[in-house]
Amino acid sequence: MKMTTVRNFRQLRVYQLALTSARQIFETSKGFPNEEKFSLTDQIRRSSRSVCANLAEAWRKRRYSASFVSKLSDADAEAAETRVWLDFAKGCRYIKTQKFEELDDVYDRICAQLCKMMKEPDKWCSQSMAK
Repeated sequence: MKMTTVRNFRQLRVYQLALTSARQIFETSKGFPNEEKFSLTDQIRRSSRSVCANLAEAWRKRRYSASFVSKLSDADAEAAETRVWLDFAKGCRYIKTQKFEELDDVYDRICAQLCKMMKEPDKWCSQSMAK
């Protein structure tokens, strides 16, 4: 998909990947123990969803390159936080190694895509894109 064809944040590949991953985390975390409901379960769900929310906010701030990059940076930080919660879930044996590796790899790709966007904000923040 060419950047010029992206009309809203839902069309961003990184958003689609983050949304799918957040849904997978939601389903996976249903199996976490009840004593984790207000800690690990809540934290991993919130951080994974925040990646998507920050991407949507970044998209709306494209008129201002620094604001756009700042929100992308927030999305990247939330993705990194999600990876920490995945570490805890694996360490506590709430998820199997295979599922951990699958999700961790996806978040690695999300972080890489966000970093690429942050390095090239002008490709996303041109006047024609800011409408």
